[in-house]
Amino acid sequence: MTLAPLPHLIVEPLVRNALLEDLGLAGDVTTTAVIPAAHRSRVAMVTRQPGVVAGLDASELAFQLVDPSIVMTRHLPDGTKVKPGDVIATIEGPSRGLLTAERTALNFLGHLSGIASVTGGIVEAIAGTKASIVCTRKTTPGLRALEKYAVRAGGGMNHRFALYDAVLIKDNHVAIAGGIAEAIRRAKAGVGHMVKIEVEVDTLEQLREAMREGVDAVLLDNMTPAQLREAVAIVAGRAITEASGRITPETAGAIAGAGVDLISVGWVTHSAPTLDIGLDWRSAA
Repeated sequence: MTLAPLPHLIVEPLVRNALLEDLGLAGDVTTTAVIPAAHRSRVAMVTRQPGVVAGLDASELAFQLVDPSIVMTRHLPDGTKVKPGDVIATIEGPSRGLLTAERTALNFLGHLSGIASVTGGIVEAIAGTKASIVCTRKTTPGLRALEKYAVRAGGGMNHRFALYDAVLIKDNHVAIAGGIAEAIRRAKAGVGHMVKIEVEVDTLEQLREAMREGVDAVLLDNMTPAQLREAVAIVAGRAITEASGRITPETAGAIAGAGVDLISVGWVTHSAPTLDIGLDWRSAA
């Protein structure tokens, strides 16, 4: 699967806002006071632990927005598995700009690489099955596009990006509508023919009801592998099957083995630890 970069139009405002948060009204008072304006340096982005790289576009933009004369040379692209000591990129330019942008650049790179790394781990756990790992809308406000990109860098796939791009009927929709069948009928009447409809079910009886109405996908919530196998048999290829609910790398293999098409995992975006990446000074430039 080709990892397409995010459009600059999406990434640039996010990076700019992060820099503004750090610089405030006074700028980098430490660097301005300590480092001569004419000094130039060469630095390297180096991994401290194993993982998967993601977020180089955002990281590079942080440097270039601070000082357009800074040049970043990438040695490892997004989606690369790394080990401690690997040099991801080298950056050269005015020392003041390098130091001012450092934390913002590393914040983006470390956070997104952390998401890619845990995604890669759970993708490996289901290798050899037909299932794919997908993320959810449980993302950091304002960073969803970047975090979903990081999931793709780790070998996962994206679920819907927002409320507008698909119908997902969940338990509270069902409760308020008065039942699964009624909720599905209302959804079909209320959206166009191009909009996919998925419904969340907790039991096999709810699944049978959903299949009688006809949907594009079913979200099988908190089911055991045995229940999932029965659910897959009930669906019999008539809809996409998606398992969800507290899935870990340890449990993902058995769930994938039940024959589902997708496994959705929220924690890969909302709870992924940052990948430790440092910016090491190499020499004056």
